[in-house]
Amino acid sequence: VSEPDVRRDTPWRPLAAVLVATVLAGCSGGEAKEPAATPTTATTAPPPAAAPAPRPPNEGDCYGLTFRHALAPTSAARPTPCDRPHTTETYAVGTLDTVVEGHLLAVDSERVQAQVADACPEKVARFLGGDRADLRLSMIRPVWFTPSLAQSDRGADWYRCDVVVIAGDQDLAEPDTSLQGALDDDAVRDGYAMCGTAAPDDPDFERVICSADHSWRAIRVVPYEPGDYPGVQAVRAPLASPCEDAGLDVAADPLDYEWGYEYPTKEQWEMGQTWGLCWAPD
Repeated sequence: VSEPDVRRDTPWRPLAAVLVATVLAGCSGGEAKEPAATPTTATTAPPPAAAPAPRPPNEGDCYGLTFRHALAPTSAARPTPCDRPHTTETYAVGTLDTVVEGHLLAVDSERVQAQVADACPEKVARFLGGDRADLRLSMIRPVWFTPSLAQSDRGADWYRCDVVVIAGDQDLAEPDTSLQGALDDDAVRDGYAMCGTAAPDDPDFERVICSADHSWRAIRVVPYEPGDYPGVQAVRAPLASPCEDAGLDVAADPLDYEWGYEYPTKEQWEMGQTWGLCWAPD
């Protein structure tokens, strides 16, 4: 029985001032008077027109982001055609709520960012199809972006939700079509499913998509009761029986088979990974 720790797949103001100079005329006593200077009126140039707010992104756009850029909080990349290789696809765009009790919050504040971290994962299932277990057994993940501080100061108040396919360690897959409904399609779901280059407790284990070379596959999700992290023993104990059964279900020889499991750490639990995974050779 393998009992590895889960390896997490993972995943801002212009100001102008106008100075006005006033020329004053003066006169002095005496028989000869110098002619008074003609008063000069200074004119104030109108302030430059405010730059328009940046246009929000569009649902259905695709981008060729690197792994590192896909995990960044903002993105300045331009869209690329979705029928060509790309790494991310926008499945939802929404509006940020940056005013709380009359106070304007910065776009990078914890409260504003938490809105997006809740909204994007909630919307991804409707886009991908399938069920929650299908998503958790896949290498498809949501990522999200908000405006930069400079864009926010110019009025940008959107957030953008994209999907990516994690192909391997620090590497993204490059689909050449939309991922909408991907988990409803058996062939697409299988190709983007979660596999491993070795048993999950092997030092050489790397999580990869199942269309890549692999030797093990994640075969079942075991959810836990919601709440605070219950500790390693409490998340490990419930996995043995269902994972052994899952391994038996896919085994070629019911008398000689292998199986394994993964359970979340406290940090991963707090990041939302409140389930375990069963694995078997593939």
